[in-house]
Formats: sequence, C-alpha cells, structure tokens
Amino acid sequence: MSELPASSLQPPASSQARYSAVSRVLVQVLALNLGIALAKLVFGYSTGAISILSDGFHSLTDAASNIVGFVGVRAAGRPPDEDHPYGHRKYETVAAAAVTIFLVIVMFEVLRNAFNHLSGRSEPHEISIASFVVMLVTVVVNLFVIWYESRAAERLASEVLLADAMQTRGDVWTSVTVIAALVGARSGLPILDPLAALVVAVFIGYAGFQIARATTAILSDRIMIADADLQRVVMGVTGVLGCHRIRTRGSADHVFLDLHVWLPPDMRLTDAHDLSHVVKDRLMARYPQIADAIIHIEPPPSGIHN
Repeated sequence: MSELPASSLQPPASSQARYSAVSRVLVQVLALNLGIALAKLVFGYSTGAISILSDGFHSLTDAASNIVGFVGVRAAGRPPDEDHPYGHRKYETVAAAAVTIFLVIVMFEVLRNAFNHLSGRSEPHEISIASFVVMLVTVVVNLFVIWYESRAAERLASEVLLADAMQTRGDVWTSVTVIAALVGARSGLPILDPLAALVVAVFIGYAGFQIARATTAILSDRIMIADADLQRVVMGVTGVLGCHRIRTRGSADHVFLDLHVWLPPDMRLTDAHDLSHVVKDRLMARYPQIADAIIHIEPPPSGIHN
C-alpha cells in the first residue's frame, strides 16, 4: 500500500463532470462492497469462522467509507460561494480522511472477536470447503474493484477514489491471510483462525495510517508543485527578472498558487500588469491543475538588472 501520489493523478477537463463521474464510481463500488460484506458476515456468523467474520466487518467498513466518500464528493462539487470563496474541494479530502475513522472502529471489533477466541470464550468451529469458495470469490471481486477504482482515480484525479482503492488492496491481503488460516485450521490448527484475525487488524491499522498521512498532507496545505518547476516556467517569460516566495496548496487536481515576480523598475504599471498575466497564463497552461494563481509584481532587489 502506498501514499496518495499527487504526480500520478492527471487533472480532468471538467470539474462538474468529474464530480459526477467520481460519484458514479463510488455508487458502483458501494454495491460490490455491500455484496461482499453481506456474504462474509452471513457465512462468518453461520459457521463461526472468526477470520471470515472479521474480514466481513472490514468489507462492511469499505461500504461505509464509500457512502462517506459519496457525500463528501457531492459537497465538494458545489461552486464557490460567499462563505467559501476557494470552493468546497477539500470536502472530498475530508471524506477520504473520514475513512480512517471507520477503519479504527472495525480494527477494535476485529481485535475483540479475536481475543474472545484466543481466550477460550468462543468455541472453534469446523471449517468447510464453502469457506474457501466465499473467500476466493471475494478476492476476485476485490481485484476487479482495485483495477477499476485505480484507473478511475488516475483519470479523474480523485484522492478519495485512490484512498478507497488502496484500502481495497489491503482487503486482498487480508483475504489471502484468512484463506491461509482456514487451510491451517482445516488441517488441525484451529488457533490459526483467530490469529489470522489479528493479522487482519494489523492490515486495517496500516491502511488507516497511510490514508490519514496522505490526506493530512492536503489538509495541512503541503506544497503541491515543486518551486523549481514553477520557477523555470516563470523565468521562461521574456521581461521577468526573477521570482520568489512561491507557494502552492490544495489537492492534486485543485491547486492554488501565489508568487512574487521581479520586473524592471522603470516598466509602466500597465505593461507590468499585462506581463503578470502572461506569467499566469503560462503557469496555468503548463499545470492545468492550478485553479487560480495570484501574481504579485515588484522591483528586483539591488544588484539584479535586465
């Protein structure tokens, strides 16, 4: 599982079309996750297989995170207003961060069930062939979800879709762990069933940590585009003597930029204003993810000339 890489997400052409497409993907994945969760929970409760039951709770959390993501994306799609002049884009990031809350809840539930079995409070149950069938089918479905969501996340520059795909990638590993434990339990080592649930809890916790770290970077206004890359574009504009105080913030597809450019001190104000717009246009053409750029004009420090 990896961090949410901003460089791998390409900005989409239309903002409203993007939000509609992200919402559509989330609804489709929600239906799959609900089906997976229901199958695991029903089978886990009926057979007493704690590892399958734990994985079912994990899948149920996936469905809950899809709902949170859908609500967040719908809120993010609202246009700027008087109270939110920068727009509502960060609602999507908040939705991605909220996934970690569900992960923490399910992690504690998994740990509780595993402890009950390890301490002898719950009796081990026989592992049937049907257990393997259920787990193998869910692995196949999850692999499809990862492929589908990852492609959609890259195409739509959506961290909430990428976060969900990352979480589902963890689901595959937990399911593989459960299958291995079921093999051991069926071979005469029933303790492997609750031990696998503990491993599932570790995967869940790690997934939550990765998603929280990535979304926190956005919410804390971490730099989104390297200063050196922006400086090269600015210095390619004839008449610009230099630039400094470059700052970027936002998300992969919705970046806000401001910087100061040095222009000749004898340049007319109207000419300087026109040149600043050339700089802005060049930057936004090179980086379409820039939603807005503020260019401050000022004379160069002493010693810097044309």
